[in-house]
Amino acid sequence: MDGTILVADDDRTIRTVLTQALTRAGCKVHATSSLMTLMRWVEEGKGDLVISDVVMPDGNGLEALPRITEERPGLPVIVISAQNTIMTAIQAAEAEAYDYLPKPFDLPDLMKRAARALETKRRAPAARPAEEVPGSSDDLPLVGRTPQMQALYRLVARVMNTDLSVLITGESGTGKSLIARAVHDFSDRRTLPFVTASASDLDGVDGPAALAAKARGGSILFDEVADLDDEAQGRVVRMLDGFTDTSPRIMATSQGNLMAKMEAGEFRQDLFYRLGGVTVNVPSLRERVDDIPLLTEHFLARAERDGLPPRRLSDEAIDLIRAYSWPGNVRQLENTVRRLIATSSEEVIGRADVEMVLGSQPEIEPLVGGGNEKLSASVGKHLRRYFDLHGGVLPPPGLYSRILREVELPLIEIALDATGGNQAKCADLLGINRNTLRKKITDLDIRVTRRRKLM
Repeated sequence: MDGTILVADDDRTIRTVLTQALTRAGCKVHATSSLMTLMRWVEEGKGDLVISDVVMPDGNGLEALPRITEERPGLPVIVISAQNTIMTAIQAAEAEAYDYLPKPFDLPDLMKRAARALETKRRAPAARPAEEVPGSSDDLPLVGRTPQMQALYRLVARVMNTDLSVLITGESGTGKSLIARAVHDFSDRRTLPFVTASASDLDGVDGPAALAAKARGGSILFDEVADLDDEAQGRVVRMLDGFTDTSPRIMATSQGNLMAKMEAGEFRQDLFYRLGGVTVNVPSLRERVDDIPLLTEHFLARAERDGLPPRRLSDEAIDLIRAYSWPGNVRQLENTVRRLIATSSEEVIGRADVEMVLGSQPEIEPLVGGGNEKLSASVGKHLRRYFDLHGGVLPPPGLYSRILREVELPLIEIALDATGGNQAKCADLLGINRNTLRKKITDLDIRVTRRRKLM
């Protein structure tokens, strides 16, 4: 890697780490804690790449981007920020930043991005609309520091000004429609209508044409597109086939696995491929538990702005909230926080308050059908008999793995049966990652076929 890099960050440790790493990689580095100093270097023609924080003691790095572009149109800027909201990623993209990384960042990843930035000329900056960007980060509960959410932010920022159709998948309550709204509100189409279409909008010969006319080149969202019947799906296909370059952008959301529905003959193949220009998967709250305290603070602050009394949660209450499964995801969390504020008489919400609002989750036992014997007791009997059969001699080493395999195999097979062989739904049912499930299927040599669902 070769070039001069300007580093601006008010954190001395970050400046030191970046300076050392970039210098070892062969670059010359100028580091500062001042935005004013950075701008002076830029105006003097120094630097082949800028790596800048957003919040600086003497200014905002995002607000300085247009000035950097004006002074040095070909100078790439990588934005790093601890403000881990979707707004930061969108603002960085709108300000023509070369790239955006949340803090804490992965140093090897940043080094790779810096190398690419030095080798690739940034595209010419596009004209920015004069109007204000609608909304604010306070309006969007799309906050999170987890890698899953940061990847989602970057994907949204990359696709918002393209014409590609967007399919947004995820469980109920994860914020799929909010993502669709964000893609529209921060895109070049922001001044045009955003229309959420229903099945009734497609009725009649003129329904699709009237829907497209209503959107006037803006965006059309088909919320839970899998709920459309075959006839309505066909009308959407014919509408999309008649679109031109000035037609609305199409987005759709789906709680279920559309590919599985297509393979099962429950969703039109031609519509599936027309909707899937870009697929955005919104993670469930279970997949990003580290974001729960951040979201909880966000909802507490929002409730206070709405006139509810100020509240905060004890550490024990937060621990209990983190341990909950949140089947209703972010929407359920927000409703729970508001209920806690309404029912708690103390400023500090304790564990007992959370237990009262959330109630007890169903326990896994008993699961066996023979009488009222719990699963653990039944397994215990089998294990004792297994040890007894060895006549006082210990079983061969590796018992733990063998026993887990014996339990895992029927559990996964039965779960696959219950979900009709749908691996995405099976992974969700088991509460494990889809890739983990695929690996277990391979390791356990489980044959997966499409079956009738048990439930």
